[in-house]
Amino acid sequence: KNMSFLRNFFLCKCLFALTFWNHVSLSVEDEFFTSVSNNFPEGGSNQKIKSLPLLYTKSNQSKADSDWVVIQNTTESLSLSEITNNNVKKLVALLSNFRQGSRLQNLTLTNVSVDWNALMEMFQTVWRSSIEYFNISNVTQLSDVESYDFDYSGTSMKALTMKKIKITDLYFTQDDLYRIFADMNIADMTIADSEMIHMLCPSSKSPFRYLNFLKNDLTDFLFQNCDNLLQLETLILRKNKFESLRKVSFMTSRMKSLQYLDMSNNLLRHDGADVRCQWAESLSELDLSSNQLADAVFECLPVNVKILSLQNNQISNVPRGMVELKSLEELNLASNRLADLPGCSGFASLQFLNIEMNLILTPSADFFQSCPRVRELQAGHNPFKCSCELQAFIGLERQSGGKLSGWPAAYVCEYPQGLRGTELKDFHLSQLACNTTLLLVTALLLTLVLVAAVAFLCIYLDVPWYVRMTWQWTQTKRRAWHDPPGDQGPVLQFHAFISYSERDSLWVKNELIPNLEKGEGCVQLCQHERNFIPGKSIVENIINCIEKSYKSIFVLSPNFVQSEWCHYELYFAHHKLFSENSNSLILILLEPIPPYLIPARYHKLKALMAKRTYLEWPKERSKHALFWANLRAAISINLPKADENCYEETE
Repeated sequence: KNMSFLRNFFLCKCLFALTFWNHVSLSVEDEFFTSVSNNFPEGGSNQKIKSLPLLYTKSNQSKADSDWVVIQNTTESLSLSEITNNNVKKLVALLSNFRQGSRLQNLTLTNVSVDWNALMEMFQTVWRSSIEYFNISNVTQLSDVESYDFDYSGTSMKALTMKKIKITDLYFTQDDLYRIFADMNIADMTIADSEMIHMLCPSSKSPFRYLNFLKNDLTDFLFQNCDNLLQLETLILRKNKFESLRKVSFMTSRMKSLQYLDMSNNLLRHDGADVRCQWAESLSELDLSSNQLADAVFECLPVNVKILSLQNNQISNVPRGMVELKSLEELNLASNRLADLPGCSGFASLQFLNIEMNLILTPSADFFQSCPRVRELQAGHNPFKCSCELQAFIGLERQSGGKLSGWPAAYVCEYPQGLRGTELKDFHLSQLACNTTLLLVTALLLTLVLVAAVAFLCIYLDVPWYVRMTWQWTQTKRRAWHDPPGDQGPVLQFHAFISYSERDSLWVKNELIPNLEKGEGCVQLCQHERNFIPGKSIVENIINCIEKSYKSIFVLSPNFVQSEWCHYELYFAHHKLFSENSNSLILILLEPIPPYLIPARYHKLKALMAKRTYLEWPKERSKHALFWANLRAAISINLPKADENCYEETE
């Protein structure tokens, strides 16, 4: 019996507890709260919502008796979904019980489909409750928009977030819709992703500090000539349809407290038509990324801005002297068309610069000298051309002490093709290859050395003399080729041509000529004094005499090697020796020649005396007869009509 009693008592207690909890879950004395998840969309908020402990949670499939879905229920927050015209009155009745002073602070409603009046009644109820942070998303307004007398007094509201609001009424008075939200007396308001085309200026001095109109269809007409946003500090207009940067500047000019403005992902342009822009003096952070701005944007920037983003525009140059942003500390110029690092002539306080993903081939190496306050430079992901001009920039990384952000992975060669993919830290060229001055000096020195060596060899080997003689011989031959057709060319007319120095002429005239031209076997000699033809050049006469003579007799002595003309005669005779493969040279050593007296250009004479037998004039008279006999034997040849051509000296 005792066991049965205890069992029945326990069952009754459990049944009572379940009935009581179900009653309490629907009772107006039990307060539902929900934490506001994702209270502010992209861009962030200046209000931070702390997550509260979870006391009771139901799944999306579980529904209360009033057909809405309780997504999350905590001590101070409530999150409901699937609000319709069928249950909105019950929701209003529920919320009307959360008077000011209650614990409910955060309310989130999703998937709301109600009429305009029901929506406004719900807003009005929330406005008079203890709720401070109201987040409503995926709202569809089903009826016509009508005028509604909204009471803003006595509210605890601090922040309102509305996302994906759909107005089905296409024809309505703007004041009926936008005035409701423009005059809200709260600090933060977000209306995002709602295709909103306009927003009115508040009717009176507004307490707005944070406005976020992300991803709408707002244009340049927003807040023009609006004087009632004096406390506004943050304005986010990202992903709208603004086009004129100048109009945006005038929009902010009356916002005396504005500090942060996000105008990214719009259609902004500035043509620089000498129209002065007028920004809020308090504006310190400006985001103009992902627009259509070009170089002229630097004519229309707030002078007191500290953080400026111009990423993903069409900027190709930062004009010097166009603007002075003395307070600018951070500048983002990534994803533009810049070809070099900008200077800091207009950015005296610049500390951070991002210039990634531009068109920089060879960035300037003197950047940190012109920008001494820069602590970090992001210049990676550019199409670097690995050449000598880039060597100085590569050295900049070591000198900067780690100021190049992303080094070395983000700094890779793009050109030339053979070095594509090579990190700049692995690219090296010799100093000689990159220093033009050093290269020119080295090339000049090598050229001078080569010229000096060639000149020395030319002088040592007497090359100019041989060139001159070759030229003379060529000219003589050319004239011979142009002689009349009947001319048969040179015919042997002399037994021998005599080459001697004028200082040895007495021996030639007194000894050589008389002994050869007289007596038995008349020898016909060619001597320059009697056989050179007047009017012709000396060289031409020498060549003609050598070619018309069977032999050439050279009277060698110290005087011979000092004579320039003797050298010419020896040169041409030697040339005939090799060209005709003849044995036509006869050397007579009149006086011994010490080797040191023979000039360098007489190397042919040295070779001849070393390889050929020469006749030496004997000092003893008893040997003269043998000398003449040997000389006659060397000359012996029969010339045509030789006897008729013998010279007879009469004197």
